Amino acid sequence: MNSKILNIKRIAVVIWLFSLVFHFDCIDARNKSTLYVVGSETNDIVKTLRSQKNVSMSVFPTIDRALSKISKNDALLVLSNQYPQKQVELNQKIYQQIVNKKIRAFIEFPSFVPGVSLGKIQAAQKERAVVCSNFFNGIPDSLGILSVNGLHYVNVMSTIKHPFMVAAKVAGFDTAIYGLPTKTIPVLFQLDASRILISTTNFSNFITGRYAPQREWKAIWEKIINYLLPRLQVRLNCRYTVSTSYSKNEKLPSDYLTKSIQRGVNWYNKARLLISASDVDTIKKMMKVEIERRPWNKNQPVGDGSNGLFECIFSEIDEKGNQPVGLITRGDCVSETAMAFAASGMALHNEDYYNITRNLLDFYLYHSIASKNEYGDPNHSAYGLIPWGISNYPWYRASYGDDNARFFLAAIVSSAILKTDRWNKPLMKSLLALWRTTGKNGFRGERIDLPDFAKNGWKYYHQRDIINLSPHFEAYLWACYLWAYDKTGDKIFLYTAEKGLKTMMAHYTDDWEWTNGLAQERARMILPLSWLVRVNPSEDNKKMLLRVVDDFLKLQDSCGAIMEELGKIEKGKFPPPQSNEAYGTSEASLISKNGEKVSDLLYTTNFAFLGLHEASYALNDPRIKDAVSKLEKFLCRIQVKSAQHPEIDGGWMRSFDFNRFEHWGSNSDSGWGAWVIESGWTQGWITSILSLRKMNMSIWDLTHSSTVNQCYPGLKAEMLPQ
Repeated sequence: MNSKILNIKRIAVVIWLFSLVFHFDCIDARNKSTLYVVGSETNDIVKTLRSQKNVSMSVFPTIDRALSKISKNDALLVLSNQYPQKQVELNQKIYQQIVNKKIRAFIEFPSFVPGVSLGKIQAAQKERAVVCSNFFNGIPDSLGILSVNGLHYVNVMSTIKHPFMVAAKVAGFDTAIYGLPTKTIPVLFQLDASRILISTTNFSNFITGRYAPQREWKAIWEKIINYLLPRLQVRLNCRYTVSTSYSKNEKLPSDYLTKSIQRGVNWYNKARLLISASDVDTIKKMMKVEIERRPWNKNQPVGDGSNGLFECIFSEIDEKGNQPVGLITRGDCVSETAMAFAASGMALHNEDYYNITRNLLDFYLYHSIASKNEYGDPNHSAYGLIPWGISNYPWYRASYGDDNARFFLAAIVSSAILKTDRWNKPLMKSLLALWRTTGKNGFRGERIDLPDFAKNGWKYYHQRDIINLSPHFEAYLWACYLWAYDKTGDKIFLYTAEKGLKTMMAHYTDDWEWTNGLAQERARMILPLSWLVRVNPSEDNKKMLLRVVDDFLKLQDSCGAIMEELGKIEKGKFPPPQSNEAYGTSEASLISKNGEKVSDLLYTTNFAFLGLHEASYALNDPRIKDAVSKLEKFLCRIQVKSAQHPEIDGGWMRSFDFNRFEHWGSNSDSGWGAWVIESGWTQGWITSILSLRKMNMSIWDLTHSSTVNQCYPGLKAEMLPQ
């Protein structure tokens, strides 16, 4: 009897608990908010929200259908499907319905906003998005800078008193350091006396368009969704189209180096940078009308090096996340790319890559106009020099000593790997041409153009009393001269290099003229000082090298990254912009002030990798070896990974924020911005040094058996008759 009563009580409790749960589920169902979306299932924010378990969402093709279903506790998200060509069609009646239903709404790229005068769709020039309120609770903070790639906005003709975000041309790395300019365009604001957020551009394209920084854009969308659905606390899980190959603290696989080399050399084909025979005439026509870039096209045929190479993937990113191809053919990039194929061929045991190396160097040194006309005329003062580029006259007329030097350095690596002397004569000719246009103090200056040679003759430059305290333009010439001294025994090369290096070090570093940053100038000095130790391992020479290396390694982060560094602003050739108006008007640094955690892979990190690699062999110093190893791993981690964008997959972009661990930086540089991938300077050297590290080999030792001395006496007699 007692057990029956007990069982009845237990059943009653179970029924009561079930009814209680059912009751609260009903209450929750009545109070649960739904996000009504007008747009497409393929939209970035829609796809992202689909993975959120706590977000109830319905997608509609038209706003009328969405509004017919929506109720008081729900919210409305109106997205642009035809950005940037066409705005979302809206009218007064729609806004009135939203207000009457007392719902929250976010509307982007509208054709009509009540009480606001809208102009035409504008394509941004150098404007970036800038936060100008505390709407986002500090992430991003007020005056925080964001990129909206391919930015188009509806021009707002009315005054918006308190916008949350504006489009403006501002200087700064990730903060508008000079504040907002007078001219700004509201891109996010709240419509007066309503709960409606208006965006005059497209926010929902944030993944496809590769908006950055990623953390900040994720936070922006979390704030917007949480504003629309205040009862929820949404934390988005975003799947980006571009990332690093490995995260900051991820354990690297045992074959990470091999994989990175393979992906690094594969990038050239993916990016379609090797010019095909079928493309030659098209490129010539484009050059005649000064078109120097075009959209990347996966169907573009890939060449074998016989017709040269395009320069880069440029930094501009459009609303689809694509970057254009830079169509100039320049000598340094051709040689540095040839080296990348040779070095990776050696490291990966793939001699097929050697054919591309041969084709590229043969093309530039024998078949192109680079070795003809003035440069091929023994009676002309430019004889033997390698022109900056061959695509048009402005590039053809210029002779940069640094670019010539890097052509030479890369070509001797290729020659050694292929065990050939086929390029010895033009390479030694170019080195003698550089030496005879270097002044009596060991400095050559930034560049010499063909009209200058015609006017002055080479002896004028050889006799100049010039001191150019810029390692960017001088240091690699000295590295070439030291290498040539070791191979020929001619002390004219040693004397010139020693004099230049000692003068430069006597002014270390306050008097140095820096280009885009002081860090890159330090980086450039490591290679020639390492090779000076190779030819003369005196204690003084070792001390000079260690002085530069020790100071440079103070810039290395624990993750292996090299932090950018600015010198005295008055010494900067291309410093960060010193006003909002100056942003985007010239070449520039990636940072606005020292301490910002950015690595520059176009001007600093790439050449530091080369220099420190050689220094580790010259000094056999465990500390330097450890630093290079950390840098190697860092570079393999941050190599671009993107299935959606083959044109950048396997590449190394110029700017990397190693605090966020994301490709980010100030995009002020008017030529080679934050997201550029340079075929030679960046990709060529990084891929090649990774390959040499896999082979445990230095350039100095690799090229030790060069036979350039065999053609040296005859060329010296021809080019230095006195």
